Amino acid sequence: MTGRPPRRAGTGQKAPPKPRGVKPPERPAAKGTRTPLGPEARDPRKRSPRKKPGSGPRPDVPLAPTVVKTPKDARESMRLQRFLARAGVTSRRQAETLITNGQVTVNGTVATLGSSVDPLRDVVLVDGQRVKMADTVTWLVLNKPAGVVTTRTDPQGRDTVFDLVPNVAGLTYVGRLDYMTDGVLVMTTDGRAAHLLTHPSREVSRTYEAVVQGAAMQALDQLQKGVELDDSTVYVDAAHVDKLGRSKWLLSLTLHEGRNREVRRLCEAVGLSVDKLTRVKFGPVGLGDLPSGQWRPLTPVELRGLAIRGGVSQ
Repeated sequence: MTGRPPRRAGTGQKAPPKPRGVKPPERPAAKGTRTPLGPEARDPRKRSPRKKPGSGPRPDVPLAPTVVKTPKDARESMRLQRFLARAGVTSRRQAETLITNGQVTVNGTVATLGSSVDPLRDVVLVDGQRVKMADTVTWLVLNKPAGVVTTRTDPQGRDTVFDLVPNVAGLTYVGRLDYMTDGVLVMTTDGRAAHLLTHPSREVSRTYEAVVQGAAMQALDQLQKGVELDDSTVYVDAAHVDKLGRSKWLLSLTLHEGRNREVRRLCEAVGLSVDKLTRVKFGPVGLGDLPSGQWRPLTPVELRGLAIRGGVSQ
């Protein structure tokens, strides 16, 4: 032993002395091990939510209704005034005026009221301009506010549902909501589908929520047994009540018919007064978190559900 300090192998230099009283830097934890949790540390036991490609709001993309190809069975022969309305020329009532005034021709002959046309073969002119049905169908759902009329034009000048949606030729509503009822209102340019979906034989369900006052539990028993109205006996598919407060209840009803003011008439018949009425679902189309007065396109699942329930070929 010579007493000389050890040398680093292959360097020819002295080894630096080890510092005393200094804690060596911590190495990062190996993958898959637990780390101490601090106030700002992430719990390794919890996975970060995985974002799906294309999910989340896209403010740069304007909202657009759902547009699909027009079903073949939506182009069947129909009355001329209905054809003009479906093509977006005017309403059926105003179409009758055009026909009566001789402004409409079919295959070169002046049309008359009651004429039928084949949209795929006949040539229809209005004031000399060719009219065709669109090759696509538009679908959307509106959260109709109370105090808005479900009609295209209102003689009293009140706001209508068409003031709240895009200006699409031939757009119509699927099932009317009365003036003070809000909620789900499906709209489309496929008039045949609109007719099928609202026909009682299709039994498309409608779910309503009503804030009511009165003897709700007794009324619930009557609703489940059937209620006699002026035109017929109405049976509900489902009924439920929840207490909201003193003398106020939330009544949920599901029916498969859409008669004029049917829910309000049912409530009146069983002794309930309605403070507020909302349609929260029409067939597969729900209200969700759609704000009042706003609309959104239908999802593919909702569209397929309507096609199945309405017997509409896609």
